[in-house]
Amino acid sequence: MVTRIKLTGGVPITLEQAIDLRQTVFGSAAAPPRGEWTRTGLIFGQPNQELPYGLRCPRNATRGLQSVLQAFIIKYFLFDSRVMEKSLPLDVLLKPTEAQQHEALWQSISTILWTIGEKIKVVVVLPGEIPHIPHSHTYFQDSVTEKLYIFEFTNLEDLQIFIKRYLFFFLEDPGPGALLFLYSAVLTRQTAKIKTDLDAPKGAHLMGPFEEGSLNVVTLLLAGRATPYLHNGVVYVGDEDHYALPQFGILQRSSIGLIVWEGDNEAVQASSRQPGSRLKTPAIPIWVTSCCGHYGVVFNSNRELLRIIMLRTVRIALLHLCWMPPFHDSGYQVP
Repeated sequence: MVTRIKLTGGVPITLEQAIDLRQTVFGSAAAPPRGEWTRTGLIFGQPNQELPYGLRCPRNATRGLQSVLQAFIIKYFLFDSRVMEKSLPLDVLLKPTEAQQHEALWQSISTILWTIGEKIKVVVVLPGEIPHIPHSHTYFQDSVTEKLYIFEFTNLEDLQIFIKRYLFFFLEDPGPGALLFLYSAVLTRQTAKIKTDLDAPKGAHLMGPFEEGSLNVVTLLLAGRATPYLHNGVVYVGDEDHYALPQFGILQRSSIGLIVWEGDNEAVQASSRQPGSRLKTPAIPIWVTSCCGHYGVVFNSNRELLRIIMLRTVRIALLHLCWMPPFHDSGYQVP
């Protein structure tokens, strides 16, 4: 049973902040976001059932976000956890207790947000009970955004303690756990920087129309920037009639990788939406996958696999991977 502690502290969200946040993420504050965002929590399967290390999630717009979080959870169990001996077999490492599930979740959330905040400052939002913003023609209440309190952290340990203390907000089912995590990531990066990251026409927003979420959300959580460009570093694009403009891709090697397949469209495959080596060869052998817009995770517990990838190709090396259906429940579909 999850222990609920009364939320204390924080600064109530203002109307201006709420409108800016909703417009940045969903494109409008005058219309409600897609309903799944307010009722999809970050939920594990039962410890004594199949895939206890896996998050449960239906096929909805939160899936891209949860795929990244799932990858970091696997990273914690296989490579970061100090509780378990690394000599234990894979099937033991990936059979956590409920307490270990919760520890992996708050550790992973903290790690992702700390990276987005460039290890300087992180913003976390949690909902109170009473809305601070009335319903109006400029702001449509969604039962979450208007109730938010904003918390700021400049120390990783303080952030971890806070997330652990109030983890039940993320675990609630049905609940807005995925939305709270996304909002925290966006506010940590800052909405103005998110809009610059998108490098899109005025009015573009982070989420887009995609069924399982935008790649911009994935790059925000993996690399700390909501860039649509997956190549290494900065590429200047222009022609004889226009000045060359920079496209900011992945600026450093990611700890978790990303593999994208958009079908047999050669033009798409050759575009800047194809990951560069900093995403193809991450620090550890765990990858978020996007196959024609559908997300999943592949991984291996052997760090030496990365040497295979460096010497051969990602396509060949993937034959050695364990694929996991990261979201599972009797009422959910598995890709």
